[in-house]
Amino acid sequence: MNKYETLPNGLRVPKIGFGTWKIGGGNSADPSLDGWSLAALRSALALGYTHFDTAEIYARGHSEELTGQAVRETGVDRASLIITSKVSSANLGYRSVLDACAGSLRRLGMDYLDLYLIHWPPPAMPLEDTFRALNQLVEEGKVRHIGVSNFDVPLLRRSQTLCATPILTNQVPYSLGDRSYVKNGMLAYCQANDILLTAYSPVEQGGLKVNAALQSIADAHNATVQQIALAWLVQQKRVITIPMSGNPKHQADNLAAGEIVLSEEEMVELG
Repeated sequence: MNKYETLPNGLRVPKIGFGTWKIGGGNSADPSLDGWSLAALRSALALGYTHFDTAEIYARGHSEELTGQAVRETGVDRASLIITSKVSSANLGYRSVLDACAGSLRRLGMDYLDLYLIHWPPPAMPLEDTFRALNQLVEEGKVRHIGVSNFDVPLLRRSQTLCATPILTNQVPYSLGDRSYVKNGMLAYCQANDILLTAYSPVEQGGLKVNAALQSIADAHNATVQQIALAWLVQQKRVITIPMSGNPKHQADNLAAGEIVLSEEEMVELG
C-alpha cells in the first residue's frame, strides 16, 4: 500500500499521522502529565511518525508547547515533519487569526506551520475575514497550507472560493462506526476535488465496536481489530488519519496498519 497521499502540488502527506488530543491535558493544561506526554511524543518521533496534529485549544496551548519541545529534544529535522495546528472558533476575526497563529508558533517554537486549520465553524462565522487572514499568513510564509475541520460540503465549497490556495484537508470524525461524513457527501466531494479527508477518532477513542466480520479479518491478517479499522480508512483514496496513543507498542501497531492490504472483498465486508 502507498503510505502517502501525494497532492497535485507535490506535497506528500503520510496516510497515518499522530494526533495530540490529551497530550498535555484535556480542556486545560495538566503539567502532571508532562512526563507521559513527552514520552509519547518522543516515542512517536523515534518510530518515524512525521505528521503531528495539534491545536491551540488542546490543553489550552500546552499540547503545542510539548510537541515543539519533543521535536527539539529529539533532534528530528523540522523540515522532515508536517506540523498541523488549528485556530479555535473564538479567534476567527481577521486580527484574531493572525494573533492566534503567532501564539501557536511561539508555543511550538517554530517559524511556520505546514498546515493551519479552522477548528470548528461557529454559526456566525466571519468567513471572509478569516480567510483574508489565512491568505495573508500563507503570503508571509508563516503557514504553508490551509485546511478546515468539521465543515459540511456547502461551507467547504464557500471556503474554496475565499482561499487563495487549494484547501488541503477537511478534518472530520470518520471510522468504521461513524460514517456521517460519507452520508453527507463529504468523502465523495473530497475525493473528487483532491482534498484530503483527515479522519479523527479513527478507532472511536477506544470505543470501537467489534463484530464477527471485523474480528475474522483481523485474525486473517494476524492483526488487531484497531489495525484493521485504520487500514480500512487509509486504503480509501484521499483519506488519511491521526490516531493517538501514549503506548509505544500501540503507536507502532498504528503505524504498521498502513502496511496492511485488505482485499476488495474485505473492504466490502467492512462496509
